[in-house]
Amino acid sequence: MGNTYLSVPMLTKVAQRFKILSEPIRLQLINQLQVNHELSVSELVEATGHSQANVSKHLTLMAREGILSRRKDGLLAYYSISDPTINELCTLVCGRILEEASENQKLLQE
Repeated sequence: MGNTYLSVPMLTKVAQRFKILSEPIRLQLINQLQVNHELSVSELVEATGHSQANVSKHLTLMAREGILSRRKDGLLAYYSISDPTINELCTLVCGRILEEASENQKLLQE
């Protein structure tokens, strides 16, 4: 983004993307897809422990928003991350959270 002003409609779209990513189960699903690249709905259900209906709902929403891609193979649906900025964003934010946790542990031990 740098030093560029964005229009209100563009900022609304940015806010919508952050809103989509603000749900912990969605971040869990994205994390599984980051590690495994592509998984079926049933594999994601098993990996996260959430119900099939709940996982499917969140996957459909993220696919509709362009974050994930969906591929059908017979009766199975496979998902993968389609937005390349998601990996960068998650790495950046998760890295910072880990740094903060490490710093807080050091403070707590002193």
